[in-house]
Amino acid sequence: MTGGRDKQTIIGEAPVFLEMLEHVSRAAPLSKPVLVVGERGTGKELIASRLHFLSDRWENRMVKVNCAALTESILESELFGHEAGAFTGAARTHVGHFESADGGTLILDELATVSLRMQEKILRVIEYGEIQRVGGNETITVDVRIVGSTNANLPELARDGRFREDLLDRLAFDVVTVPPLRERPEDILPLAYAFAVNMAAELRRDLFAGFSARASSSLLRHGWPGNVRELKNAVERSVYRSTDPEATISEIAFDPFDSPFQPQSGTAPVEPDLPAAKARERLLPTDLKARLADTEKALLEAALDKARYNQRRAADLLSLSYHQLRGKLRKYRIAPRAQDSSR
Repeated sequence: MTGGRDKQTIIGEAPVFLEMLEHVSRAAPLSKPVLVVGERGTGKELIASRLHFLSDRWENRMVKVNCAALTESILESELFGHEAGAFTGAARTHVGHFESADGGTLILDELATVSLRMQEKILRVIEYGEIQRVGGNETITVDVRIVGSTNANLPELARDGRFREDLLDRLAFDVVTVPPLRERPEDILPLAYAFAVNMAAELRRDLFAGFSARASSSLLRHGWPGNVRELKNAVERSVYRSTDPEATISEIAFDPFDSPFQPQSGTAPVEPDLPAAKARERLLPTDLKARLADTEKALLEAALDKARYNQRRAADLLSLSYHQLRGKLRKYRIAPRAQDSSR
């Protein structure tokens, strides 16, 4: 839980990312609740903060609460405050986050973890702008803009009865969806470079020598299930593990657990996968050249599709040069879309 006025730099030039930032700019001036949704590690907290700093409330407090980190009773006390003697250990009056954020913004992170009872109390604040401290009778008026963030499917939770539909209706005045990193291939290398420069500075190195072509290709080919957070960790880990500060980074340490001595789960000996072996046998006899050609063609088409038919980016995804890719497209008579370019 934090309150602050500091801004963090947001890096991104992919069209889908810029479109999302434009959405944020339109929603920011309003005082209506907004939901920021997206996969884990996409930067939802940064976007929620941006909604505050671009609003008329930017000079007032922005308070962030990680709802998943607190039990229901503690969360209630932290959000609404409590009076002295409200419960054992409540020696003095505690001002909650709704009061602290009066005139500003309250960011509720991991919103989907909030209990149904607490959801009802939050709904009343949105509807009436009033709270009562735990153990108190006084009604306190607050002017707080609520921004919720989650990686959960709230409409699905509402259908299952695990999230209040009326609260979802109020919170979802507008919903900003943060795109995953795999849909922002243009941003991978700029983000990686920024993370690497910051890590080099943290290590008190005079410079960051950059990434090798092999490392850059590895970064572009990776699927990034953990999104920007995973990218940051992988890049910082790679810079930290590099022994020569003046050499380019040639290997990306994607998996910190990667080791030939990684302990195996369970103690039972591993039995051969007989069904899989039998399935492979059923593939034979076969035309190996034709099967490999089909596989190569499928990978070429998949790379073009993932790169939105940008041929240079597709070549990077396959660790090919641009001219090698062009040769293979001619070989398999794969015609790029007329409107697409190789920029």
